[in-house]
Amino acid sequence: MIVVMQYGATAKQIADVIARIEADGYKAHISQGKERTIIGLVGESPTPKREENYSSMPGVDKAVRVTEPYKLANRSFHPENTLVPLNGSRMGGSKILVIAGPCSVESREMIIEIACAVKEAGATALRGGAYKPRTSPYSFQGHGEKALEWLAEAREMTGLPIVTEIMDPNLLPVMTKYVDVLQVGARNMQNFTLLNAVGESQHPVLLKRGMSSTVQDLLMATEYILQHGNNRVMLCERGIRTFETETRNTADINAIPALKRLTHLPVVFDPSHATGKWEYVEPLALAGIAAGADGLIIEVHHEPERAVSDGRQSLRPENFGKMMERVRRVAEAVGREA
Repeated sequence: MIVVMQYGATAKQIADVIARIEADGYKAHISQGKERTIIGLVGESPTPKREENYSSMPGVDKAVRVTEPYKLANRSFHPENTLVPLNGSRMGGSKILVIAGPCSVESREMIIEIACAVKEAGATALRGGAYKPRTSPYSFQGHGEKALEWLAEAREMTGLPIVTEIMDPNLLPVMTKYVDVLQVGARNMQNFTLLNAVGESQHPVLLKRGMSSTVQDLLMATEYILQHGNNRVMLCERGIRTFETETRNTADINAIPALKRLTHLPVVFDPSHATGKWEYVEPLALAGIAAGADGLIIEVHHEPERAVSDGRQSLRPENFGKMMERVRRVAEAVGREA
């Protein structure tokens, strides 16, 4: 349920509603808009939630029952877009932000070279895997903390914040020491222990949709992070598994406008994993922006044929630069910038 306060409701009236909600055994989550305050009721209580319990209180315009199981991510709870700060810009604002870099950090020289290239082309942040979840236990698993040190050096040289994947809550101390945005990968979207841990960390989070998960599954996973008061969450559509074999996954472009309608959180699109083939990355990236994505995450490698992981879907720096030029034109066409 949400309680919508009247325009001009006083601080005391708002405080009285919050006190009533908490006395009834619920948590109150406040969304302060430009004109109105909306208070959401979250949690379980032996006291049944009845709209009239709150709608008759002074300063209340109406109380509305929210039927969707996700509450904190729901746009009804928070009508205005949540903006997540990133490198002097805000994901979810008018500017399309682009996160770019290799799937895996292979060496110090490699990550610095790619960081400089994507920065010059207009990237907002640097991605790169330090700890790699791989299908095969015999595949390259990442350089661990040494890779984080190389990423931090690349950030110092370029000013690009670091986005990298976390797989284990036990890695939080070392990850938060180096990393600006914690990425929760598709395989871990429903790792609820990890979601609770990154929520408690209060660190910005990029949450990727699972390859066989619905949009509602993604939003329910988001609730685990948001319930800890961490609202610096970006959702990532990265393609889903279908019967199609021409591409690595199937890009669910539908999910982008659907998420923009259902939730206040920013939406990032990953055409690299959605397609698995570099030649399809640019057209899908442009389609994602046209569909309403707030940002892109793109894999870039200076020698894809030598990459230890995901070389087939990685753009060369020169192709990434050309893509960025077209990204700017499409962004302008839909009333945004990049």
